[in-house]
Amino acid sequence: MTREPNRRRWRRSAVAVSTLAAVAFATAGATAAGVETTRTGVTQGTSTAADEARALAGPYADRFLDMYDKIKDPASGYFSDQGIPYHAVETLMVEAPDYGHETTSEAYSFWLWLEASYGELTGDWAPFNDAWDTLEAYMIPTTENQPTNGAYDAGSPATYAAEHAHPSEYPSQIDSGVSVGSDPIASELSSTYGTDEIYGMHWLADVDNVYGFGAAPGSSELLGPDYEGTSYINTFQRGEQESVWETIPQPSIDDFSYGGPNGYLDLFTDDAEYAQQWKYTNAPDADARSVEAVYWAKQFAEAQGAEGQIAGTVDKASKMGDYLRYSLFDKYFKEVGCESPSCAAGSGKSSAHYLLSWYYAWGGALDTSGPWAWRIGSSHAHFGYQNPMAAWALSNDPDLIPASATAESDWAESYDRQVEFFQWLQSDEGGIAGGATNSVGGDYSAHPAGTPTFYGMAYDVDPVYHDPPSNQWFGMQGWGVERIAQIYHETGDARAEAILEKWVPWVISEITISDTDWAVPATLSWSGAPDTWNPDDPGSNSGLHVEVTDHGQDVGVAGAIAKTLTYWAAASGDQAAADTAGDLLDAIHEQNTDDLGVSSLETRADYSRFDDVYEGGDGDGIYVPSDWSGTYPNGDVIEPGVSFLDIRSFYEDDPMFAEVQEHLDGGPVPEFRYHRFWAQTAVATAYAEYDRLIADPRDPDPTPTPTDDPTDDPTDDPTDDPTDDPTDPASACEATLTVVNSWGGGFQATVEVTANTAVSGWTTSFDLAPATFTQGWNAEFSSSGSQVTASDVGWNGSLSEGGSAEFGLIGNGSPPSSPAVTCTAD
Repeated sequence: MTREPNRRRWRRSAVAVSTLAAVAFATAGATAAGVETTRTGVTQGTSTAADEARALAGPYADRFLDMYDKIKDPASGYFSDQGIPYHAVETLMVEAPDYGHETTSEAYSFWLWLEASYGELTGDWAPFNDAWDTLEAYMIPTTENQPTNGAYDAGSPATYAAEHAHPSEYPSQIDSGVSVGSDPIASELSSTYGTDEIYGMHWLADVDNVYGFGAAPGSSELLGPDYEGTSYINTFQRGEQESVWETIPQPSIDDFSYGGPNGYLDLFTDDAEYAQQWKYTNAPDADARSVEAVYWAKQFAEAQGAEGQIAGTVDKASKMGDYLRYSLFDKYFKEVGCESPSCAAGSGKSSAHYLLSWYYAWGGALDTSGPWAWRIGSSHAHFGYQNPMAAWALSNDPDLIPASATAESDWAESYDRQVEFFQWLQSDEGGIAGGATNSVGGDYSAHPAGTPTFYGMAYDVDPVYHDPPSNQWFGMQGWGVERIAQIYHETGDARAEAILEKWVPWVISEITISDTDWAVPATLSWSGAPDTWNPDDPGSNSGLHVEVTDHGQDVGVAGAIAKTLTYWAAASGDQAAADTAGDLLDAIHEQNTDDLGVSSLETRADYSRFDDVYEGGDGDGIYVPSDWSGTYPNGDVIEPGVSFLDIRSFYEDDPMFAEVQEHLDGGPVPEFRYHRFWAQTAVATAYAEYDRLIADPRDPDPTPTPTDDPTDDPTDDPTDDPTDDPTDPASACEATLTVVNSWGGGFQATVEVTANTAVSGWTTSFDLAPATFTQGWNAEFSSSGSQVTASDVGWNGSLSEGGSAEFGLIGNGSPPSSPAVTCTAD
């Protein structure tokens, strides 16, 4: 750090409602009656709750509300006319989506986070429910979109086709001679919900129908370029080396209206004959993040007494979590530890690796007179996709535990497996390495000699994609470890604590902040490998190393880092983490705020690939088989020798393209400022969480002007004996215990200590009967049965008159009803 950090104090617990939200919520009458919503993604009208929140907001909450207004303002351009969040405000955007006005399930999941924070601050939950309703309407395929699920055979989920190292090796041959396992959850899901449909988000949609397919929600046929609405599409289909620059987008409903004679199917799979079909791909990290956001919204709403307002959304998140279990299984339901296409087919749960894999997918015939359907999981797991917070919620929160008979136990197993995954992949320095696969090379090849394993899965430094390497971007660290920090904050899991004790100092050491600049890690380089995992005796991973090779100003990544440090600091009392999170958020606010939110200048050297042409071998460029040609609805031709731009001619009319063309003609590398939806919400919610958990004493309330003339005669005789002697240790402080969360067999509580006069230390005592003490934070504890004594830990002991400190604890058993807490000053 290049800036002297400022001391901060802890504000309030993870689930306690803030003063401003409580006041606003009470003022609003515990309703959202003052809010009118439409399907534009924008809250309209006025809300008493929001007005009160703004009047009472501290600096970080105020920043959140300012960003919220910008994001929800129709003029900003974050939402379509249908109320769908775009991937970015800007249209010229090539990364995982190949166009800025596409959307992803990721964007929806971040939208839910945004509205959860808004509800926590204002008590207004209508926008949160609207976000889920929009997600359900436009990102979860309808009955018409997946019409032949009833023909699915759980005993034969799909026909095998190998994955390949390069797009030029496609189409991949369908091979019915390779055995596949059975699907162990299909029957359970069908009987639980009375349908064979899948309740999960497809990952990608063309919001403005720029490609013209018109693969619309609610349709079993392509509506074409005249359709004005969102359209389900897909891109990545051809192995680990296929970058976004090499994709050939195709509709998720392929009725052969466009493309070649077989639509687009024969670009990807080689079969004896082709049938018109529908097919969708789920990104498990997005569905899991949605569940995670709903969990936090439920905690916030319960603290306000408003849980009934979001109960319907909570039920839907629980259902989504039930289907999300498809991501816990091998792609073809083969045994975990497979090293040959002929390895054993799985039965029961033997094909479950219990990690959130890269995707799950499902599809089937469009022809209802000859129905068939298929489902697959994925063999590849990246640590950045893991969400132990969601797994914990789905196995511990009574309202989120899914309805299927084995879902709770599946998610309990997944929770432990995911936390162990982070332990296994943690480098000597602290960063988390890539992941593992149950299908080396995508075709169940034998593990290379010496490859470390995790419950039979092979270590992979860059699981899933290699262009660019999937664990090169630091954002995966922020996303993944943020959930570990939440778990530690909520449960005190010692494994999460150990991970964070190593990761946090490493990250802080790589962050620089000054009054005019800041930088966080951007690019990582890896060497070595972890030890083979032994849960009874984990290795030290002394041979696994990471180096930060580049730093930058990715505002979304910085927001994720700030949230991670905030959760950790609030749970552990780590002052350096609290200071770094606050300084980073201050720097973003001061240096990166603009009319649309926050942004930084990005140099896009990769845009030189707009006109790349495939020239053979394992080179870059779009590969099209020599005997294949087809078209897009706008007439763009797909044939050998085309570039990314050739099959996306709409980019030539983009207002930002002139700068790209100048670069393609030999000019400078283009530079742009982008406003990605996920990045804006990451920063906004980081402000909100910092406000919720950590207060900034640099902005104290001003000393109030006395209401009485100090020369007036005092109302009481100053010679009267005071009621309480402020020098008496027993009256120098007071404390209250609040139960903020409970579950079957346990609860979480916070204790707030308030000084009636300046004190240099404090000690509290209380009785948790009928429960017993399990663990706590931000205090020194001793206990005997239900009796607990807790004292300050030094940094939170000195309190000025009226100052307060807070500590938390976990109890085992039913929480006490109204425990008295005694407080004495040192």
